[in-house]
Amino acid sequence: MARIETQVLIIGGGITGVGLARDLALRGVACLLVEARDICAGASGANHGLLHSGARYVRSDPTAAVECREEGALITSLAPHCIEETGGLFVAVAGDDERHIADFPGLCARCGIEARALDPAEALRLEPVLSERLTAAYEVPDAAVDPFQLALDNLTDAMDHGTQLMLHTRVTGFHCSDRRIREVRLLHAPSGVETQVAAEQVVNAAGAWAREVAALAGVELKLHYSKGSLLITERRLARRVINRLRPAADADILVPGGTVSILGTTSIPIESLDRIVPTVAESEAILEAATAMVPSLAHTRFLRAYAGVRPLVVSGAAAEGRALSRGFALLDHAQDGLDNFVAIVGGKLTTFRLMAEKTADLICARLGVHRPGVTRTTALPSFAMNQWTRAGLSPRRWMEAGNPEDLLLCECEMVPASALEEILAGIRRQGIAANLTAIGRRSRIGKGTCQGAFCGVRLSAHLYDRGELSGRRGLAELRAFLAARWRGLRPVLWDAALLQEELQEALHCGYFGLDLEDGA
Repeated sequence: MARIETQVLIIGGGITGVGLARDLALRGVACLLVEARDICAGASGANHGLLHSGARYVRSDPTAAVECREEGALITSLAPHCIEETGGLFVAVAGDDERHIADFPGLCARCGIEARALDPAEALRLEPVLSERLTAAYEVPDAAVDPFQLALDNLTDAMDHGTQLMLHTRVTGFHCSDRRIREVRLLHAPSGVETQVAAEQVVNAAGAWAREVAALAGVELKLHYSKGSLLITERRLARRVINRLRPAADADILVPGGTVSILGTTSIPIESLDRIVPTVAESEAILEAATAMVPSLAHTRFLRAYAGVRPLVVSGAAAEGRALSRGFALLDHAQDGLDNFVAIVGGKLTTFRLMAEKTADLICARLGVHRPGVTRTTALPSFAMNQWTRAGLSPRRWMEAGNPEDLLLCECEMVPASALEEILAGIRRQGIAANLTAIGRRSRIGKGTCQGAFCGVRLSAHLYDRGELSGRRGLAELRAFLAARWRGLRPVLWDAALLQEELQEALHCGYFGLDLEDGA
Protein backbone atom coordinates (compact mmCIF):
# COMPACT_ATOMS: atom_id res chain seq x y z
CA MET A 1 0.00 0.00 0.00
CA ALA A 2 1.35 3.40 -1.02
CA ARG A 3 1.89 6.06 1.64
CA ILE A 4 1.84 9.84 1.28
CA GLU A 5 2.70 12.53 3.81
CA THR A 6 1.41 16.08 3.49
CA GLN A 7 0.61 19.10 5.61
CA VAL A 8 -3.06 19.30 4.61
CA LEU A 9 -5.44 16.74 3.11
CA ILE A 10 -8.49 18.33 1.47
CA ILE A 11 -11.42 16.00 0.82
CA GLY A 12 -13.68 17.25 -1.97
CA GLY A 13 -13.04 18.67 -5.44
CA GLY A 14 -15.87 21.16 -5.65
CA ILE A 15 -15.36 24.91 -5.86
CA THR A 16 -14.69 25.18 -2.10
CA GLY A 17 -12.09 22.42 -2.12
CA VAL A 18 -10.15 23.79 -5.09
CA GLY A 19 -10.45 27.33 -3.73
CA LEU A 20 -9.00 26.18 -0.43
CA ALA A 21 -6.19 24.32 -2.20
CA ARG A 22 -5.25 27.52 -4.06
CA ASP A 23 -5.43 29.68 -0.93
CA LEU A 24 -3.17 27.32 1.04
CA ALA A 25 -0.79 26.74 -1.89
CA LEU A 26 -0.30 30.51 -2.30
CA ARG A 27 0.68 30.61 1.40
CA GLY A 28 3.28 27.88 0.78
CA VAL A 29 1.34 25.07 2.47
CA ALA A 30 1.67 21.56 0.97
CA CYS A 31 -1.73 20.07 0.13
CA LEU A 32 -3.21 16.89 -1.29
CA LEU A 33 -6.69 17.26 -2.78
CA VAL A 34 -8.75 14.08 -3.21
CA GLU A 35 -12.10 13.79 -4.97
CA ALA A 36 -14.28 10.69 -5.23
CA ARG A 37 -15.43 11.54 -8.75
CA ASP A 38 -14.32 14.50 -10.85
CA ILE A 39 -13.97 18.26 -10.46
CA CYS A 40 -17.37 19.95 -9.94
CA ALA A 41 -19.15 16.58 -9.92
CA GLY A 42 -21.55 17.74 -7.18
CA ALA A 43 -23.41 20.99 -6.55
CA SER A 44 -20.49 23.07 -7.89
CA GLY A 45 -21.31 21.75 -11.37
CA ALA A 46 -25.08 21.59 -10.91
CA ASN A 47 -26.05 25.18 -10.10
CA HIS A 48 -27.50 27.98 -12.20
CA GLY A 49 -24.22 29.86 -12.64
CA LEU A 50 -25.50 32.96 -10.86
CA LEU A 51 -22.99 35.33 -9.29
CA HIS A 52 -25.25 36.78 -6.62
CA SER A 53 -25.53 40.48 -5.94
CA GLY A 54 -26.97 39.39 -2.59
CA ALA A 55 -30.38 40.89 -3.29
CA ARG A 56 -32.10 37.51 -3.09
CA TYR A 57 -31.23 37.19 0.61
CA VAL A 58 -31.84 40.73 1.90
CA ARG A 59 -34.91 39.65 3.89
CA SER A 60 -34.22 36.01 4.75
CA ASP A 61 -30.46 36.15 5.45
CA PRO A 62 -28.87 39.64 5.53
CA THR A 63 -25.46 38.23 6.50
CA ALA A 64 -25.41 36.01 3.41
CA ALA A 65 -26.61 38.98 1.34
CA VAL A 66 -23.64 41.12 2.41
CA GLU A 67 -21.21 38.24 1.85
CA CYS A 68 -22.57 37.74 -1.67
CA ARG A 69 -22.32 41.46 -2.45
CA GLU A 70 -18.71 41.70 -1.31
CA GLU A 71 -17.52 38.39 -2.76
CA GLY A 72 -19.32 38.87 -6.07
CA ALA A 73 -17.51 42.17 -6.56
CA LEU A 74 -14.17 40.53 -5.69
CA ILE A 75 -14.63 37.62 -8.08
CA THR A 76 -15.65 39.99 -10.87
CA SER A 77 -12.46 42.01 -10.43
CA LEU A 78 -10.08 39.07 -9.84
CA ALA A 79 -11.47 36.52 -12.32
CA PRO A 80 -13.15 38.60 -15.06
CA HIS A 81 -12.55 35.88 -17.67
CA CYS A 82 -15.03 33.65 -15.79
CA ILE A 83 -17.73 36.32 -15.47
CA GLU A 84 -20.33 37.85 -17.76
CA GLU A 85 -21.51 41.11 -16.19
CA THR A 86 -25.11 40.74 -17.30
CA GLY A 87 -26.75 42.81 -14.59
CA GLY A 88 -30.00 41.60 -13.10
CA LEU A 89 -33.64 42.50 -12.64
CA PHE A 90 -36.01 41.76 -9.79
CA VAL A 91 -39.55 41.90 -11.14
CA ALA A 92 -42.99 41.46 -9.60
CA VAL A 93 -46.17 40.49 -11.40
CA ALA A 94 -49.78 41.11 -10.45
CA GLY A 95 -50.64 39.15 -7.31
CA ASP A 96 -47.15 39.12 -5.79
CA ASP A 97 -46.65 40.11 -2.15
CA GLU A 98 -47.06 43.90 -2.00
CA ARG A 99 -45.35 44.20 1.38
CA HIS A 100 -42.25 42.35 0.13
CA ILE A 101 -42.16 44.60 -2.95
CA ALA A 102 -42.40 47.75 -0.84
CA ASP A 103 -39.70 46.59 1.60
CA PHE A 104 -37.23 45.43 -1.08
CA PRO A 105 -35.35 48.70 -1.83
CA GLY A 106 -34.91 49.49 1.87
CA LEU A 107 -33.68 45.98 2.64
CA CYS A 108 -31.18 46.22 -0.22
CA ALA A 109 -29.95 49.60 1.00
CA ARG A 110 -29.43 48.20 4.49
CA CYS A 111 -27.14 45.50 2.99
CA GLY A 112 -25.31 48.00 0.78
CA ILE A 113 -26.77 46.54 -2.44
CA GLU A 114 -27.63 48.95 -5.22
CA ALA A 115 -31.24 48.48 -6.38
CA ARG A 116 -32.46 51.02 -8.93
CA ALA A 117 -36.21 51.28 -9.39
CA LEU A 118 -37.47 50.92 -12.96
CA ASP A 119 -40.82 51.71 -14.46
CA PRO A 120 -42.39 48.40 -15.58
CA ALA A 121 -42.54 49.73 -19.13
CA GLU A 122 -38.78 50.42 -19.03
CA ALA A 123 -38.13 46.89 -17.74
CA LEU A 124 -40.17 45.50 -20.65
CA ARG A 125 -38.10 47.53 -23.11
CA LEU A 126 -34.91 46.12 -21.58
CA GLU A 127 -36.21 42.53 -21.53
CA PRO A 128 -39.16 41.99 -23.89
CA VAL A 129 -39.64 38.38 -22.69
CA LEU A 130 -41.04 39.66 -19.39
CA SER A 131 -44.74 39.48 -18.65
CA GLU A 132 -46.87 42.51 -19.49
CA ARG A 133 -48.42 42.07 -16.04
CA LEU A 134 -45.35 43.56 -14.33
CA THR A 135 -46.14 45.75 -11.34
CA ALA A 136 -42.59 46.58 -10.13
CA ALA A 137 -38.98 46.20 -11.25
CA TYR A 138 -35.54 46.89 -9.78
CA GLU A 139 -32.12 46.70 -11.40
CA VAL A 140 -29.37 44.99 -9.36
CA PRO A 141 -25.72 44.03 -10.06
CA ASP A 142 -26.21 40.27 -10.60
CA ALA A 143 -23.89 38.48 -13.04
CA ALA A 144 -23.33 35.07 -14.64
CA VAL A 145 -20.30 32.91 -13.83
CA ASP A 146 -18.83 29.82 -15.50
CA PRO A 147 -18.41 27.50 -12.48
CA PHE A 148 -16.33 24.95 -14.41
CA GLN A 149 -13.71 27.40 -15.66
CA LEU A 150 -13.61 29.09 -12.26
CA ALA A 151 -12.97 25.77 -10.50
CA LEU A 152 -10.48 24.46 -13.06
CA ASP A 153 -8.46 27.69 -13.02
CA ASN A 154 -8.33 27.63 -9.21
CA LEU A 155 -7.18 24.01 -9.35
CA THR A 156 -4.54 24.63 -12.03
CA ASP A 157 -3.11 27.60 -10.12
CA ALA A 158 -3.02 25.50 -6.95
CA MET A 159 -1.18 22.71 -8.78
CA ASP A 160 1.26 25.24 -10.22
CA HIS A 161 2.08 26.12 -6.60
CA GLY A 162 2.59 22.53 -5.49
CA THR A 163 -0.83 21.04 -4.73
CA GLN A 164 -1.13 17.31 -5.45
CA LEU A 165 -4.37 15.93 -6.91
CA MET A 166 -6.04 12.51 -6.83
CA LEU A 167 -9.34 12.25 -8.75
CA HIS A 168 -11.70 9.24 -8.70
CA THR A 169 -10.29 8.51 -5.25
CA ARG A 170 -12.57 8.13 -2.24
CA VAL A 171 -11.95 8.06 1.47
CA THR A 172 -12.60 4.59 2.90
CA GLY A 173 -11.61 5.14 6.52
CA PHE A 174 -9.70 7.03 9.20
CA HIS A 175 -7.27 5.80 11.81
CA CYS A 176 -7.68 8.03 14.87
CA SER A 177 -5.89 8.02 18.22
CA ASP A 178 -5.10 10.52 20.98
CA ARG A 179 -7.53 13.12 19.57
CA ARG A 180 -5.94 13.15 16.11
CA ILE A 181 -6.48 11.61 12.69
CA ARG A 182 -3.27 9.65 12.19
CA GLU A 183 -3.96 8.18 8.76
CA VAL A 184 -6.62 8.43 6.07
CA ARG A 185 -7.25 5.44 3.82
CA LEU A 186 -7.97 6.13 0.16
CA LEU A 187 -9.11 3.92 -2.72
CA HIS A 188 -8.47 4.84 -6.36
CA ALA A 189 -11.58 3.38 -8.01
CA PRO A 190 -10.27 2.81 -11.59
CA SER A 191 -7.17 0.86 -10.48
CA GLY A 192 -8.20 -0.48 -7.09
CA VAL A 193 -4.95 0.90 -5.61
CA GLU A 194 -5.12 1.83 -1.92
CA THR A 195 -3.15 4.68 -0.37
CA GLN A 196 -2.56 5.79 3.20
CA VAL A 197 -2.19 9.51 3.84
CA ALA A 198 -0.61 11.01 6.92
CA ALA A 199 -1.65 14.66 7.13
CA GLU A 200 -1.08 17.23 9.85
CA GLN A 201 -4.54 18.69 9.16
CA VAL A 202 -7.60 17.20 7.41
CA VAL A 203 -10.36 19.32 5.85
CA ASN A 204 -13.76 17.90 4.96
CA ALA A 205 -14.98 19.94 1.98
CA ALA A 206 -17.09 17.16 0.46
CA GLY A 207 -20.26 19.19 0.03
CA ALA A 208 -23.41 17.09 0.30
CA TRP A 209 -21.20 14.08 1.09
CA ALA A 210 -19.55 15.80 4.06
CA ARG A 211 -21.85 13.96 6.47
CA GLU A 212 -20.73 10.57 5.14
CA VAL A 213 -17.05 11.56 5.30
CA ALA A 214 -17.41 12.82 8.87
CA ALA A 215 -19.17 9.62 9.91
CA LEU A 216 -16.12 7.59 8.83
CA ALA A 217 -14.19 9.51 11.50
CA GLY A 218 -16.90 8.98 14.09
CA VAL A 219 -18.18 12.56 13.87
CA GLU A 220 -21.85 13.47 13.45
CA LEU A 221 -22.67 16.33 11.05
CA LYS A 222 -26.22 17.67 11.13
CA LEU A 223 -27.08 18.56 7.54
CA HIS A 224 -30.35 19.03 5.70
CA TYR A 225 -30.34 17.94 2.05
CA SER A 226 -32.27 20.08 -0.40
CA LYS A 227 -32.46 19.01 -4.04
CA GLY A 228 -32.63 21.76 -6.62
CA SER A 229 -33.68 20.98 -10.20
CA LEU A 230 -33.09 23.32 -13.13
CA LEU A 231 -33.94 23.47 -16.85
CA ILE A 232 -31.76 24.64 -19.75
CA THR A 233 -33.42 26.45 -22.67
CA GLU A 234 -32.32 25.85 -26.27
CA ARG A 235 -31.46 29.53 -26.74
CA ARG A 236 -30.73 32.55 -24.61
CA LEU A 237 -33.98 34.29 -23.70
CA ALA A 238 -32.74 37.44 -21.97
CA ARG A 239 -29.60 39.53 -21.62
CA ARG A 240 -29.91 39.89 -17.85
CA VAL A 241 -30.53 37.67 -14.87
CA ILE A 242 -34.26 37.80 -14.12
CA ASN A 243 -35.44 37.22 -10.54
CA ARG A 244 -39.01 37.07 -9.28
CA LEU A 245 -39.53 39.81 -6.69
CA ARG A 246 -41.17 37.73 -4.00
CA PRO A 247 -40.12 35.68 -0.96
CA ALA A 248 -37.91 32.78 -2.10
CA ALA A 249 -39.89 30.11 -3.96
CA ASP A 250 -39.50 27.60 -6.76
CA ALA A 251 -38.83 28.68 -10.36
CA ASP A 252 -38.03 32.31 -9.64
CA ILE A 253 -34.65 32.76 -11.38
CA LEU A 254 -33.74 32.80 -15.09
CA VAL A 255 -29.97 33.09 -15.62
CA PRO A 256 -28.31 33.70 -19.00
CA GLY A 257 -25.49 31.22 -19.54
CA GLY A 258 -23.68 32.09 -22.74
CA THR A 259 -25.95 30.92 -25.57
CA VAL A 260 -28.68 29.44 -23.32
CA SER A 261 -30.71 30.38 -20.26
CA ILE A 262 -31.02 28.36 -17.05
CA LEU A 263 -34.35 28.27 -15.24
CA GLY A 264 -34.71 27.19 -11.64
CA THR A 265 -34.76 26.17 -9.05
CA THR A 266 -36.63 23.86 -6.70
CA SER A 267 -36.01 23.14 -3.02
CA ILE A 268 -37.08 19.59 -2.27
CA PRO A 269 -36.04 17.88 0.99
CA ILE A 270 -34.38 14.51 0.39
CA GLU A 271 -32.92 11.91 2.74
CA SER A 272 -30.58 9.96 0.44
CA LEU A 273 -27.84 10.93 -2.01
CA ASP A 274 -28.17 7.69 -3.97
CA ARG A 275 -30.12 9.10 -6.90
CA ILE A 276 -29.99 12.84 -7.58
CA VAL A 277 -31.96 13.28 -10.79
CA PRO A 278 -34.63 15.73 -11.96
CA THR A 279 -38.13 14.39 -12.57
CA VAL A 280 -40.89 15.07 -15.07
CA ALA A 281 -43.11 16.41 -12.29
CA GLU A 282 -40.43 18.87 -11.17
CA SER A 283 -39.91 20.12 -14.73
CA GLU A 284 -43.64 20.67 -15.19
CA ALA A 285 -43.91 22.47 -11.84
CA ILE A 286 -40.98 24.76 -12.69
CA LEU A 287 -42.55 25.68 -16.03
CA GLU A 288 -45.98 26.29 -14.57
CA ALA A 289 -44.59 28.67 -11.93
CA ALA A 290 -42.12 30.51 -14.18
CA THR A 291 -44.49 31.41 -17.02
CA ALA A 292 -46.08 34.10 -14.85
CA MET A 293 -42.76 35.95 -15.03
CA VAL A 294 -41.68 34.93 -18.57
CA PRO A 295 -44.74 33.75 -20.58
CA SER A 296 -42.72 32.54 -23.60
CA LEU A 297 -41.29 29.72 -21.48
CA ALA A 298 -44.54 27.85 -22.14
CA HIS A 299 -43.48 27.48 -25.80
CA THR A 300 -39.71 27.18 -25.36
CA ARG A 301 -37.70 24.08 -26.19
CA PHE A 302 -35.54 22.82 -23.35
CA LEU A 303 -32.28 20.98 -23.92
CA ARG A 304 -32.19 19.12 -20.62
CA ALA A 305 -32.83 19.24 -16.89
CA TYR A 306 -30.34 18.64 -14.11
CA ALA A 307 -30.27 18.55 -10.33
CA GLY A 308 -27.88 19.27 -7.49
CA VAL A 309 -28.06 18.97 -3.72
CA ARG A 310 -27.56 21.81 -1.27
CA PRO A 311 -26.08 20.71 2.06
CA LEU A 312 -27.73 23.13 4.48
CA VAL A 313 -26.43 23.42 8.01
CA VAL A 314 -28.93 22.65 10.77
CA SER A 315 -28.44 24.71 13.93
CA GLY A 316 -30.69 26.05 16.63
CA ALA A 317 -34.42 25.89 15.90
CA ALA A 318 -35.72 23.12 13.66
CA ALA A 319 -36.02 25.14 10.47
CA GLU A 320 -36.16 23.33 7.15
CA GLY A 321 -36.15 23.90 3.38
CA ARG A 322 -35.90 27.53 2.29
CA ALA A 323 -36.01 28.68 5.94
CA LEU A 324 -32.50 27.28 6.47
CA SER A 325 -29.62 29.67 5.94
CA ARG A 326 -27.71 29.65 2.63
CA GLY A 327 -24.68 30.80 4.58
CA PHE A 328 -21.72 28.58 5.41
CA ALA A 329 -20.35 27.01 8.57
CA LEU A 330 -16.72 26.31 9.46
CA LEU A 331 -16.84 23.46 11.98
CA ASP A 332 -13.89 22.72 14.26
CA HIS A 333 -14.08 19.05 15.22
CA ALA A 334 -11.81 19.59 18.22
CA GLN A 335 -15.10 19.79 20.11
CA ASP A 336 -15.83 16.28 18.81
CA GLY A 337 -12.51 14.90 19.99
CA LEU A 338 -10.36 15.38 16.86
CA ASP A 339 -7.91 18.28 17.03
CA ASN A 340 -6.77 18.14 13.39
CA PHE A 341 -10.12 17.79 11.62
CA VAL A 342 -12.36 20.59 10.33
CA ALA A 343 -15.35 20.78 7.97
CA ILE A 344 -16.46 23.61 5.71
CA VAL A 345 -20.09 23.15 4.65
CA GLY A 346 -22.97 25.10 3.16
CA GLY A 347 -22.43 28.41 1.42
CA LYS A 348 -22.79 29.37 -2.21
CA LEU A 349 -20.67 29.44 -5.34
CA THR A 350 -20.45 33.23 -4.93
CA THR A 351 -18.89 32.94 -1.47
CA PHE A 352 -16.41 30.12 -2.18
CA ARG A 353 -13.33 32.37 -1.89
CA LEU A 354 -14.38 33.65 1.53
CA MET A 355 -15.13 30.11 2.70
CA ALA A 356 -11.69 28.98 1.56
CA GLU A 357 -9.99 31.97 3.19
CA LYS A 358 -11.66 31.42 6.58
CA THR A 359 -10.79 27.72 6.48
CA ALA A 360 -7.19 28.43 5.45
CA ASP A 361 -6.82 30.95 8.30
CA LEU A 362 -7.81 28.27 10.82
CA ILE A 363 -5.58 25.61 9.26
CA CYS A 364 -2.57 27.93 9.10
CA ALA A 365 -3.03 28.96 12.72
CA ARG A 366 -2.89 25.29 13.69
CA LEU A 367 0.17 24.67 11.51
CA GLY A 368 1.99 27.73 12.82
CA VAL A 369 2.05 29.28 9.34
CA HIS A 370 1.93 33.07 9.63
CA ARG A 371 1.66 34.06 5.97
CA PRO A 372 -1.59 35.94 5.32
CA GLY A 373 -3.98 34.88 2.59
CA VAL A 374 -3.62 36.67 -0.73
CA THR A 375 -6.66 35.51 -2.73
CA ARG A 376 -8.47 38.74 -1.85
CA THR A 377 -5.94 40.71 -3.88
CA THR A 378 -4.27 38.23 -6.27
CA ALA A 379 -5.90 37.83 -9.68
CA LEU A 380 -6.86 34.32 -10.79
CA PRO A 381 -4.84 33.39 -13.90
CA SER A 382 -6.65 32.25 -17.03
CA PHE A 383 -5.33 28.94 -18.35
CA ALA A 384 -5.74 27.99 -22.01
CA MET A 385 -6.50 24.35 -21.18
CA ASN A 386 -9.55 25.39 -19.10
CA GLN A 387 -11.10 27.99 -21.39
CA TRP A 388 -13.17 25.59 -23.49
CA THR A 389 -16.03 25.44 -20.99
CA ARG A 390 -16.84 29.03 -22.01
CA ALA A 391 -19.97 29.26 -24.17
CA GLY A 392 -19.43 30.88 -27.56
CA LEU A 393 -15.62 30.64 -27.46
CA SER A 394 -15.24 27.58 -29.70
CA PRO A 395 -17.18 28.90 -32.73
CA ARG A 396 -15.41 32.27 -32.56
CA ARG A 397 -11.96 30.65 -32.43
CA TRP A 398 -12.82 28.17 -35.19
CA MET A 399 -14.12 30.85 -37.55
CA GLU A 400 -11.19 33.17 -36.82
CA ALA A 401 -8.72 30.38 -37.62
CA GLY A 402 -10.44 29.68 -40.94
CA ASN A 403 -8.92 26.20 -41.20
CA PRO A 404 -11.25 23.80 -43.06
CA GLU A 405 -9.02 20.88 -42.05
CA ASP A 406 -9.80 21.48 -38.36
CA LEU A 407 -12.53 18.86 -37.86
CA LEU A 408 -15.58 19.95 -35.89
CA LEU A 409 -16.09 17.29 -33.24
CA CYS A 410 -19.25 18.97 -31.96
CA GLU A 411 -21.29 20.84 -34.56
CA CYS A 412 -23.89 22.18 -32.12
CA GLU A 413 -21.25 24.04 -30.06
CA MET A 414 -18.64 24.11 -32.89
CA VAL A 415 -15.85 22.53 -30.85
CA PRO A 416 -12.90 21.75 -33.18
CA ALA A 417 -10.35 18.97 -32.92
CA SER A 418 -7.64 21.58 -32.27
CA ALA A 419 -9.34 22.50 -28.96
CA LEU A 420 -9.09 18.88 -27.88
CA GLU A 421 -5.29 19.10 -27.65
CA GLU A 422 -5.48 21.69 -24.87
CA ILE A 423 -8.34 19.88 -23.13
CA LEU A 424 -6.43 16.59 -23.13
CA ALA A 425 -3.32 18.33 -21.80
CA GLY A 426 -5.31 19.47 -18.77
CA ILE A 427 -6.86 16.03 -18.25
CA ARG A 428 -3.48 14.30 -18.35
CA ARG A 429 -2.03 16.79 -15.89
CA GLN A 430 -4.88 15.99 -13.51
CA GLY A 431 -3.85 12.33 -13.65
CA ILE A 432 -6.95 10.80 -15.21
CA ALA A 433 -7.59 8.91 -18.44
CA ALA A 434 -9.03 10.67 -21.47
CA ASN A 435 -12.70 9.75 -21.77
CA LEU A 436 -15.89 11.29 -23.11
CA THR A 437 -17.28 12.27 -19.72
CA ALA A 438 -14.09 14.03 -18.60
CA ILE A 439 -13.77 15.83 -21.94
CA GLY A 440 -17.42 16.88 -21.83
CA ARG A 441 -16.99 18.32 -18.33
CA ARG A 442 -14.06 20.43 -19.56
CA SER A 443 -15.63 21.64 -22.81
CA ARG A 444 -18.93 22.35 -24.54
CA ILE A 445 -19.04 18.91 -26.20
CA GLY A 446 -22.42 17.25 -25.59
CA LYS A 447 -24.04 20.43 -24.30
CA GLY A 448 -25.74 21.52 -27.53
CA THR A 449 -29.06 20.64 -29.11
CA CYS A 450 -28.16 17.04 -29.97
CA GLN A 451 -27.02 16.36 -26.37
CA GLY A 452 -24.27 14.01 -27.48
CA ALA A 453 -26.22 12.11 -30.13
CA PHE A 454 -23.75 12.92 -32.91
CA CYS A 455 -20.73 14.48 -31.19
CA GLY A 456 -20.48 11.48 -28.87
CA VAL A 457 -19.90 9.17 -31.83
CA ARG A 458 -17.60 11.64 -33.57
CA LEU A 459 -15.47 12.20 -30.47
CA SER A 460 -15.24 8.44 -29.79
CA ALA A 461 -14.05 7.82 -33.34
CA HIS A 462 -11.52 10.64 -33.11
CA LEU A 463 -10.08 9.30 -29.85
CA TYR A 464 -9.98 5.80 -31.36
CA ASP A 465 -8.03 7.08 -34.38
CA ARG A 466 -5.57 8.77 -32.01
CA GLY A 467 -5.07 5.54 -30.08
CA GLU A 468 -6.68 7.01 -26.94
CA LEU A 469 -9.57 4.49 -26.90
CA SER A 470 -9.98 0.85 -27.84
CA GLY A 471 -13.13 -0.19 -29.65
CA ARG A 472 -14.65 -2.05 -26.69
CA ARG A 473 -13.75 0.67 -24.19
CA GLY A 474 -14.98 3.31 -26.62
CA LEU A 475 -18.44 1.74 -26.80
CA ALA A 476 -18.59 1.41 -23.02
CA GLU A 477 -17.67 5.06 -22.56
CA LEU A 478 -20.12 6.17 -25.25
CA ARG A 479 -22.88 4.30 -23.40
CA ALA A 480 -21.93 5.94 -20.09
CA PHE A 481 -21.74 9.39 -21.71
CA LEU A 482 -25.17 9.05 -23.33
CA ALA A 483 -26.70 7.56 -20.17
CA ALA A 484 -25.67 10.68 -18.25
CA ARG A 485 -27.22 12.92 -20.91
CA TRP A 486 -30.38 10.76 -20.88
CA ARG A 487 -30.96 11.48 -17.21
CA GLY A 488 -31.32 15.13 -18.12
CA LEU A 489 -33.22 14.60 -21.35
CA ARG A 490 -35.96 12.40 -19.98
CA PRO A 491 -37.75 15.10 -17.90
CA VAL A 492 -38.10 17.50 -20.87
CA LEU A 493 -39.02 15.13 -23.70
CA TRP A 494 -41.88 16.65 -25.60
CA ASP A 495 -42.44 18.05 -29.09
CA ALA A 496 -39.20 18.40 -31.16
CA ALA A 497 -37.00 17.07 -28.36
CA LEU A 498 -38.97 13.81 -28.32
CA LEU A 499 -38.56 13.40 -32.08
CA GLN A 500 -34.81 13.92 -31.83
CA GLU A 501 -34.52 11.44 -28.97
CA GLU A 502 -36.25 8.79 -31.08
CA LEU A 503 -33.62 9.40 -33.75
CA GLN A 504 -30.86 9.08 -31.16
CA GLU A 505 -32.34 5.82 -29.88
CA ALA A 506 -32.45 4.40 -33.39
CA LEU A 507 -28.86 5.46 -34.04
CA HIS A 508 -27.24 4.25 -30.84
CA CYS A 509 -29.37 1.26 -29.94
CA GLY A 510 -30.03 0.04 -33.46
CA TYR A 511 -26.61 0.71 -34.97
CA PHE A 512 -24.26 0.27 -31.99
CA GLY A 513 -26.35 -2.01 -29.77
CA LEU A 514 -25.82 0.29 -26.81
CA ASP A 515 -29.10 -0.82 -25.27
CA LEU A 516 -27.46 -4.15 -24.40
CA GLU A 517 -26.06 -4.33 -20.89
CA ASP A 518 -22.67 -5.77 -21.85
CA GLY A 519 -22.40 -4.15 -25.28
CA ALA A 520 -22.02 -7.55 -26.97
